Amino acid sequence: MDNRFGISSALERLGIKSENLGSSTGENWLDSGQAYFSSDSPVDGKSIAKVQEANSETYEQIISTAQIAFEKWRLVPAPQRGEIVREIGNALREVKADLGKLVSFEMGKSYQEGLGEVQEMIDICDFAVGLSRQLYGLTMHSERPGHRMYEQWHPLGIVGIISAFNFPVAVWSWNTALAWVCGDVTVWKPSEKAPLSGIACQHIVAKIFKKHGMPEGISSLIIGDYKVGEMLSHDSRVPLVSATGSTRMGKLVGKAVGERLGRSLLELGGNNAIIITENADMDMAIRGALFGAVGTAGQRCTSTRRLIIHESVFDEVAKRLASAYSKLVIGNPLDEKNHVGPLIDQDAVKMYEAAIEKVKAEGGKEIVGGEVLSGEGYESGCYVKPAIFEAENHYEIVQHETFAPILYLIKYKTIAEAIAIQNGVPQGLSSAIMTTNMREAEAFLSAAGSDCGIANVNIGTSGAEIGGAFGGEKETGGGRESGSDAWKAYMRRQTNTINYSTALPLAQGIKFDI
Repeated sequence: MDNRFGISSALERLGIKSENLGSSTGENWLDSGQAYFSSDSPVDGKSIAKVQEANSETYEQIISTAQIAFEKWRLVPAPQRGEIVREIGNALREVKADLGKLVSFEMGKSYQEGLGEVQEMIDICDFAVGLSRQLYGLTMHSERPGHRMYEQWHPLGIVGIISAFNFPVAVWSWNTALAWVCGDVTVWKPSEKAPLSGIACQHIVAKIFKKHGMPEGISSLIIGDYKVGEMLSHDSRVPLVSATGSTRMGKLVGKAVGERLGRSLLELGGNNAIIITENADMDMAIRGALFGAVGTAGQRCTSTRRLIIHESVFDEVAKRLASAYSKLVIGNPLDEKNHVGPLIDQDAVKMYEAAIEKVKAEGGKEIVGGEVLSGEGYESGCYVKPAIFEAENHYEIVQHETFAPILYLIKYKTIAEAIAIQNGVPQGLSSAIMTTNMREAEAFLSAAGSDCGIANVNIGTSGAEIGGAFGGEKETGGGRESGSDAWKAYMRRQTNTINYSTALPLAQGIKFDI
């Protein structure tokens, strides 16, 4: 590990050393005997460090340790579990700058976005602390005299977490913070494209669990490729698998988990649109569309892919966006003067190029051309120019999610047509409308409006807060993570009936006398 951009100093302060770059049950780092693979930065294309892959024996050790840990952890009172999560949040505050830098350098998002991702982790810890005293059930009146009914919630067991490269730490924290206060233990498979961020998080939380005398296995980390995901998905000892990634991956996970009648929480692809009406605050609309389309180099599941623009303001929006795009500065994401960093790897660049060729072939009109950048500062070959095309919603390429900064502009005449275009894709994650007209806003939010899990008015499609449940419909998978009552996904519901009378009446007035 060299110290370019100060990254090795940050790794050292995060506790990452060459002898613990692999899988872990907590403070116990496991040697699988497998080969090491390189975690490369898209910033300069060079290796950051070598990380060891797990094997089936490592997997078994992790699952067995997690099973034993669950037997103790589930009996710790929920407020005490919340206290441990509170301390984890405080520990994250102390390393925010270093962890944000690692996230930025390993994944390629801007340093400000890296810091924002760590802040999401801190926020969900705060949310989970309060939740640890609010895992409420219900009481119900029984139809039978001398009986009392109520509901309570119990932890599930092992929660398997499969996360994607674009949010290498935040989405894990959404799951773990809630799962831990609910009494579950977690096994995390981070993206093999950003394993060091996962290793850093494991170091942070393992120290806190050890401080409180908690067993190994409450928080486990397993490094590997899709084969690890397959093991988690098929393992009946893992009652819930939370998977974030592509729709293709989610369908495989959902099928495998469903076949064993387990639970899956799926956060999959998005094809998000902003409707810009003739009544929009145009300055606000342009700003919302700009960050939504180019933030994280278009590699958010909530990135804005489509702008659905009223025909009367279409030319103005296109002109102003083209002007804004011309001012974007593309380069090293650790340099805060840059707006856009690199794509994650060369495969992503190829998908970007293929999408541009496809939209042109289908008749798309170039507004801002795209290209792969080269030369000084772009040696990794992962930097691309954000592109804009006028297109039609029915184009095949528009119907699919491309994880890159390509924005499609689509005209509409009526608000009903705009909503139909917005809904006219297989995905259903995030959506937005820019308008100062109350009727348009309410139509968009109504039952006949947006069919997405997230629907915003006068803000963009990305940048969700942890207080609300995050997730989407249709091919986005239907899962919900983070805030609201998403905690219920990590627990099992139990209905209890207590008879405190001297009789044994049956429900529904059934008689069964002998």
